[in-house]
Amino acid sequence: MNQLSNFSRRLFLALATGAIAAPRHLFAENEVPTLLDHILLGSNNLQHGIEFVEQRTGVRAEFGGVHPGRGTQNALLSLGERRYLEIIAPDPAQPGVQNPIATGLHSLTEPRLIGWAAHPGDLSVFAEKLRAAGVVFDGPTPGSRKRPDGHLLKWQTLALENTSSGLLPFFIEWGADSIHPSVDAPKGCTLLSFTAESLELAKLAAALKTLSLDLPVKKGERALLRASIRGPKGTLEVTS
Repeated sequence: MNQLSNFSRRLFLALATGAIAAPRHLFAENEVPTLLDHILLGSNNLQHGIEFVEQRTGVRAEFGGVHPGRGTQNALLSLGERRYLEIIAPDPAQPGVQNPIATGLHSLTEPRLIGWAAHPGDLSVFAEKLRAAGVVFDGPTPGSRKRPDGHLLKWQTLALENTSSGLLPFFIEWGADSIHPSVDAPKGCTLLSFTAESLELAKLAAALKTLSLDLPVKKGERALLRASIRGPKGTLEVTS
């Protein structure tokens, strides 16, 4: 997955110098990955995260539910067709849960990006593709949460062992009988861009090619995700 031999000298030089221009299969023209499903904005307190987003965009995210056994809860906001923002925070009703994500959320001093999810289609088929490419991963793993209206959302996820310093997504396939959260989450916001920065551009580009992802990347001082979300009140700029 990390071999540079699959890339032309021209592409390698462009990546190494931080050039923006690149083949269409690597970079999305509108600076939003084609397969992006949702963005995770972490907060140490759910209400604080909701207010943080509302103050900057003018749209208030709606409570989505809790993740039983994982120690977290969330609030959701639509970013357009099949895209949404998930504000995720510790669930006070699950204080004893040992989950690295929940533990990390407690330590945040302000909301920031903690990851993203992509929807590659049938996860079983996608898993076979990764296995053939020698990519190490966990899953598909089933998950669920109950919505405030009582309906149960179901999904499967696949997590990479190597996420290239947190820049690569986990992958999700929603249950056939589950409503995608973007459909009925509060609307009014648009995802203008979702990009990554890295010192190891060639390595990241190789991983993205293997995963068939068109995440826009450029050279930066450290591994970083960046999102720009426009609402009726203004534009929210957040990083990891």
